[in-house]
Amino acid sequence: MPKQIFAEEFLKQAQYLPVIDVRTPAEWEQGHIPGSVNIPLFSNEERVKVGTRYKNAGKEFAVEMGLEIVGPKMLDFVRKAKKVAKDKQVLVHCWRGGMRSGSMAWLFETAGLKASTLIGGYKGYRHYIREQFGLTANLIVLGGYTGSGKTDILKAIEKSGEQFLDIEGIAHHKGSAFGTIGQLPQLTNEHFENKLAEAWLSFDKTKRIWVEDESRTLGMNNIPDPLFKQMRTAKVWRVIIPKTERIKRLVKEYAFIDKAMLEDAVHKIERRLGGLHTKQCLDAIQLENYTFVADVTLDYYDKGYEHGNSKRVPGSIINIVIEKDEPEKTAQLLLDKIKFV
Repeated sequence: MPKQIFAEEFLKQAQYLPVIDVRTPAEWEQGHIPGSVNIPLFSNEERVKVGTRYKNAGKEFAVEMGLEIVGPKMLDFVRKAKKVAKDKQVLVHCWRGGMRSGSMAWLFETAGLKASTLIGGYKGYRHYIREQFGLTANLIVLGGYTGSGKTDILKAIEKSGEQFLDIEGIAHHKGSAFGTIGQLPQLTNEHFENKLAEAWLSFDKTKRIWVEDESRTLGMNNIPDPLFKQMRTAKVWRVIIPKTERIKRLVKEYAFIDKAMLEDAVHKIERRLGGLHTKQCLDAIQLENYTFVADVTLDYYDKGYEHGNSKRVPGSIINIVIEKDEPEKTAQLLLDKIKFV
């Protein structure tokens, strides 16, 4: 008999047992438990047919149609499950923890596997991870103007053994109009939250968790409200690096990338830049004068950053003045200083 377990225990076991998601491929692609394997009971089209039959003729006739569809596939389901099973054990879930996961778990157990199902299904998992973002944590926010190399500083801090929640890395977005350039395609917002939760749940909340100062939105992805609220009330260590150093970094990162992509990014902030500056930036891109583009756009981003900081609790920002863009040295400086706060 398949065992039913709640999300917390399910995810603990998922660290060493395979998770089989029996929802349709479309449901899985929209968002899934990271690391899960999709063995769909129904194809996208089959799910629609069964759902329509249920609506028009009732549960009994929908079940009959489902059995007719699933029957020829049962051996294939078992073979796929055995292929991914560990020590003949698997974890199984569907959308609500109902018939789909129950039926597949029964089939797997009949074939010699031990299967556990998720109470509440994927919907229960989503509810659980949203609650976890609200757990109080010892967040340390690293702030600084655009081009300060914050991500590189945080990665250096992480190498020293600290915990770093890399929101931009998970979102595949650097948080600005230029944020998607050179990045992988963004995830759906649902799956972004799932990946973010995977990292969040792995942290020791009694120890420091470093995070970069972000806006709520990174392209198509939004930081969950409970986590964002913690980020906005946490203490901020803000690195102050000369604009000339920041320009050098931005030119190095974005120069000679496809000009059309850079032009598109400039158009996204055209209203804030103004007509004249927009035209000057577009002309500079064609002339490959990337220093000018960086200089002008930084004025816009610096103003926006100051506006965001003005909404923080007074006294919550600690400024660290840095003369050179040297992430490793800055990381060590921050770690040394934080010991005394």
